Amino acid sequence: MATKFSQGITRRSVLAAAGAAAGSGAITGFPTIWAQNIKNVTLRQFGTGVSNLNAVAEKVKQDLGFTLTMTALDTDAVTQKAVTQPKSYDIADIEYFSIKKVFPTGVLQPMDARKIKYVDKIVPIFTKGRLTPESPVGQGTTPYSVGYVDGPHGKTFAKGRTEWMTLIPTIYNADTLGIRPDLVGRPIRNWKDLADPAFKGKASILNIPSIGIMDAAMVMESIGTIKYGDKGNMTRPEIDKTIAFLIELKKAGQFRAFWKSFDESVNLMASGEVIIQSMWSPAVAAVRSKGIPCTYQPLAEGYRAWAGGLGLANHLKGLELDVAYEYINWYLSGWVGAYLNRQGYYSAVLETAKAHMTPDEWGYWIEGKPAKADILSPEGKVMEKAGAVRDGGSFTERMGHIACWNSVMTEDRYMVRKWNEFIAA
Repeated sequence: MATKFSQGITRRSVLAAAGAAAGSGAITGFPTIWAQNIKNVTLRQFGTGVSNLNAVAEKVKQDLGFTLTMTALDTDAVTQKAVTQPKSYDIADIEYFSIKKVFPTGVLQPMDARKIKYVDKIVPIFTKGRLTPESPVGQGTTPYSVGYVDGPHGKTFAKGRTEWMTLIPTIYNADTLGIRPDLVGRPIRNWKDLADPAFKGKASILNIPSIGIMDAAMVMESIGTIKYGDKGNMTRPEIDKTIAFLIELKKAGQFRAFWKSFDESVNLMASGEVIIQSMWSPAVAAVRSKGIPCTYQPLAEGYRAWAGGLGLANHLKGLELDVAYEYINWYLSGWVGAYLNRQGYYSAVLETAKAHMTPDEWGYWIEGKPAKADILSPEGKVMEKAGAVRDGGSFTERMGHIACWNSVMTEDRYMVRKWNEFIAA
């Protein structure tokens, strides 16, 4: 999610009955005169396909009355657009590791935490740096390390929590390896299993440099060939050693493919061409929905995590800025959180999402309990049969065992160049 991709670029806009909610009482927190004008507001949001969802745009139109248009891009394109086309959007739905590149340029405005109704309900990963006092912080770009600035015009990241946030967190997950349990032939317990010669020609790693190299680092530490100072911020010698390892694996025929999109990963796994690979939670669910065994395998060394949030363009002001804050408060109020949880992600404010889920859904997705009835996707498709238990267990078991976060390294440009050498080798 890990960084997610949408096929191509799609413009999604919603043209519902104008201002249906303006008089419905759904809009809160506005002077009456503004409420009448909200129906004329259009906010332009862009981000990755994982959370730029038609259902959200339709629901916000219904509940708040304004129009939200959406553009879905891949991760690298999101970062590029955020920095180079700041007038082309109002809301950036962006990943925390990307914000490290984006926020110092000044294209986004610090967000006043005092205007966020549920700010004190946001999970501690974002507000304290770890889920529990006992949880590891995790290497890489933690959301907490880039989550705050010192004031309303700040561009440099604060050392701890302040009243000014870079993003309001919305979505996150713990990523691991996907496997075909019917085809691997033995238990899979460690990241190093991705490099096991027994899976020669049947393994895959994702071709997104900043994430793929983290998966490779998890494999190498699992094997014991290297101990990184910080997997999320490698030195040049560490990068060189990691890429040399990958090239050696590639030349030995270990990898069947290198995938970039959600659909590619699903097709590789569903066909059986690949039986162990870097994967995302909803992609595993998509394979299972075809009636094909697929497991998102918990691993002894822990998970690689990612997180995203909503940021506000620097040019937003007046009514549009107020509507944007109202939208973010609505986003955290539960409906969207439940929608994201049902896809296998996690929402930033679990308490409000819980009120929009059945006890069985909450038990399955968050508490790690066996499902009492079939578990349905947000679209109503059966994702899991009654009796199923979520891979990796509960929210606390998964998000409490983060080994590293998606990150931007100091040597990012060098790393990308070396990664491309690996792909071309």
